[in-house]
Amino acid sequence: MSRRGWALFVALGIIWGLPYLLIRVSVREVSPALLVFVRTAGGAALMAPVAFRRGALRTLLRHWKPVVVYSAVEIAGPWFLLFNAERRLSSSLAGLLVAAVPIIGAVLAQLTGTDHLDRRRLLGLALGIAGVAALVGVDVGGSSLLSALSILVVAGGYALGPWILGRYLTGLPAMALVAASLVLCAVVYAPIVPFALPARTLSTEVVASMVALTVVCTVAAFLVFFALIAEVGALRATVITYVNPAVAVLLGVGVLGEHFGVGMAVGFVLILGGSFLATRPLRTTALAAAPATGQAAAQDVSVADSR
Repeated sequence: MSRRGWALFVALGIIWGLPYLLIRVSVREVSPALLVFVRTAGGAALMAPVAFRRGALRTLLRHWKPVVVYSAVEIAGPWFLLFNAERRLSSSLAGLLVAAVPIIGAVLAQLTGTDHLDRRRLLGLALGIAGVAALVGVDVGGSSLLSALSILVVAGGYALGPWILGRYLTGLPAMALVAASLVLCAVVYAPIVPFALPARTLSTEVVASMVALTVVCTVAAFLVFFALIAEVGALRATVITYVNPAVAVLLGVGVLGEHFGVGMAVGFVLILGGSFLATRPLRTTALAAAPATGQAAAQDVSVADSR
């Protein structure tokens, strides 16, 4: 990999490991619904004009139904659930639970017949499930159990989104799809804004977190990701999936002083190891399937890890 490729890779690993910390700080003073609106509306305001000038948005009109469904399962629902869950859970724990996305994606591929599981992948699923059990069973208290389970629903949405991409939206311009999804979600959450405004002035820390979440972790992240794909290819770019959770944990523990217990340590290793095994191409078809696998996985990273 070139120096430019490594620079983009490191930058994206940090950018997409950062949202969990920013969300945790933001929801101290801002409601989840308002935070979803701010992030989607801000991102749409910055990305939609660029996509419109390129004429890319018009290509989505013929596919508006899957675009709406994709936006709902990838952004509108998951972001609200994730933001709400982080009012009770640490940012590092949230990041690790979301890391189960590739595992859920492997199960979805098996159920829909788009891929199948061999022994290695089944082992990966077993390890991943054990990792989730370690996180939930050891490091989640009774009052936070519902929040932890809601993040697993988030992971399910993040896994379903790429499946919709591969099934109904293949070949559409990524910039246009992201911009359209942000616009749709902002429109849905806009009516809630008057009822979700904070009762007092927000602190500088929270305002800065909201701005960074929108500008850095949404808009800039996609630009860096597209540049990374152009530099190293989609397949190699998907390795970023295994970096983000580590960054989330390091930031949560190092910046916010969050607890890193035995359950998190065990869960961290099991989930990432399980994800790696569960999503590796099958040996017999690896060469033939590499381009398609790389594209689908890249789509997974491009949107699911933009949070």
